[in-house]
Amino acid sequence: MPYCEVDRYADGDKWEDVRLFYRRYGRGATKVLLIIGLAGTHDSWGPQIKGLTGSLEPADDEPPRPDEEAGAGAAGAAEAAPYGGDDAGGDGIEVCCFDNRGVGRSSIPTNKSYYSTAIMAKDALALMDHLGWKKAHVFGHSMGAMISCKLAAIAPHRLCSLALLNVTGGGFQCFPKVDGQMLSLAFRFLRAKTPEERALVDLETHYTKEYLEETVGSCTRRMILYQEYVKGISSTGMQSNCGFEGQINACWTHNMTTKELDTIRSAGFLISVIHGRYDIIAQLCHAKRLAERLRPAARMVELHGAHLVSHERPDEVNNALMDLIKATKSAMKPEEWSAQPDNVSETGALISGRPITVTMRTDEGVIVMGFEHMRNIVKVMKPVRVAAIES
Repeated sequence: MPYCEVDRYADGDKWEDVRLFYRRYGRGATKVLLIIGLAGTHDSWGPQIKGLTGSLEPADDEPPRPDEEAGAGAAGAAEAAPYGGDDAGGDGIEVCCFDNRGVGRSSIPTNKSYYSTAIMAKDALALMDHLGWKKAHVFGHSMGAMISCKLAAIAPHRLCSLALLNVTGGGFQCFPKVDGQMLSLAFRFLRAKTPEERALVDLETHYTKEYLEETVGSCTRRMILYQEYVKGISSTGMQSNCGFEGQINACWTHNMTTKELDTIRSAGFLISVIHGRYDIIAQLCHAKRLAERLRPAARMVELHGAHLVSHERPDEVNNALMDLIKATKSAMKPEEWSAQPDNVSETGALISGRPITVTMRTDEGVIVMGFEHMRNIVKVMKPVRVAAIES
C-alpha cells in the first residue's frame, strides 16, 4: 500500500511517525492534488477522479510512461513562467488524493495540538515531495479547501492553480446557519446511534431536497443514497474520537491573515471558488467574501447544490476544474480569468467575475454560543466519516 511519512509526534515517552495513505490515478504531465475535508477519506473524490482521469483504477504501481517523463521535464523548465504550470508537456492528468492525518488509513495523532491547517498543509507538501512533483493544481473541499489555502500561502511557487470547493474562513464561519432545520438536524445527529439513523441525517445535510427526490428508475435518489450510506458507514466503522476532535480543532483554529491572502492573490496562479448555493454547513456568503478578497485572481462559481456539490453536480464541478486547468495551460492572466461578466453557463453554473459586496451581520452572543455548542458536540458525539459514494 502507498504511504508517505510526513512528520513525527510525541506519544508519551516515545515518538511516533505520521504516515499518509495516498492513491494515484491516471498518468500525465498535469498533476492534480486533491485534499478532502473533515472526516472524509481519499475515495470521497470519486466523481472528480473519474472526471479528470477517466478511470477509478489506482495507478500507484504503474511505471511512468516515456512521454510523461518528457512532460515532467518540460514542466520543470516552465516553472519560472509567471502564469504557467505543469501543463507544458505531455498529455493526460495524474491525480493524487490521500487520507488526512486523523482519518482512514493515515496516522491518527492522539493530541489535537498535532492538528492545524498549517500542519496539514505541510503534510500535503511532504506528499508532493514524496511524489517528485515540483508543482500541481491543488483542489480542496471544505476543510481540505482551508488546508489548500494554507498550502498556497506557505508555498505559492508549488501551485499551478487553486480550486476551493465549499470553503469558509474557519473559526466561527464553520458554525452553520442557526435555524429550525439546522437545530432539528443537530438534535437528530446527536441521537443517532445506528448507521441507519446517521445516514438519514447525513443525506439531509449533504444534499438538496430537490436532488434527493429525483426519480432514478423505480425509486428516488434518496433511497439509493440511503442504502449506499448505510453500507459505507457500516463497512468503514467510526472515525476515532481523537482524530475527529483533532480535525475539528484544525477547522476552528484556521485563519487566513491579510498578508497570507495577499501572497495568494499576487502569486500569479488562477483560482476558482466553487460552492453549492444551498450549502447549510459552509455558508455561501463566506465563500463569496473569500473570493472577493482574492480578486483579481479568483473567479466565483455558484452551483445548484449543497455541501457535497462535488457529488450532487459532478459534471458541473468537473467542468469548472477543467476550465481552470485549461486556462492555466493557455497562460491566461488573472485579470482575464476574473473579468468575464456574470452569466449562467451551459452547465448551469453561475460564474461571477464582478466585485461582490457581502454584508455580514454577527452577534457576539450567537458566536460564543456556537463555539460552546460545538465543543459540547465534540465531547459527546460518535463521529463517522463521510462514506464514498457514486453519484
